[in-house]
Amino acid sequence: MGLPTGYSLVSSVALAVLTLAAMQLFRDELGVEGRRAILGGFIGSWFFIFVLTAVGNLGTLMFGEGHYTKLFPEVIVCLLASMLVSGLVHRVSATTCLLFSLGALYFINKISSSVYSLPSKGSGVKSMPGKGKAYR
Repeated sequence: MGLPTGYSLVSSVALAVLTLAAMQLFRDELGVEGRRAILGGFIGSWFFIFVLTAVGNLGTLMFGEGHYTKLFPEVIVCLLASMLVSGLVHRVSATTCLLFSLGALYFINKISSSVYSLPSKGSGVKSMPGKGKAYR
């Protein structure tokens, strides 16, 4: 069971701010070439997840339960913000943040479609045996 929308909004904003602060606090350690720069991108993808959750919850609170987060502008803006935050650490972190965030977005979409989508009933068009023509 998840949190109610208001609590989820507050907690995701708090986690996004904490992630941003931690990335800036450890900028010198994460900005080193190699695995630490990749770690900076991974942490930046968590920032993306938190910000995307906050934006989705804010939209739900403002526009009602039928609101859903779209690719443009919500997802693109959150992705650019997370890449900017990761780019403040290192350029490699921004690139790996893009890759990790796209992977996370794939799995978020997969989970969301399995939870919130309605089962399809088919098209309702049947074909007659042996005729190849469709009828209703």
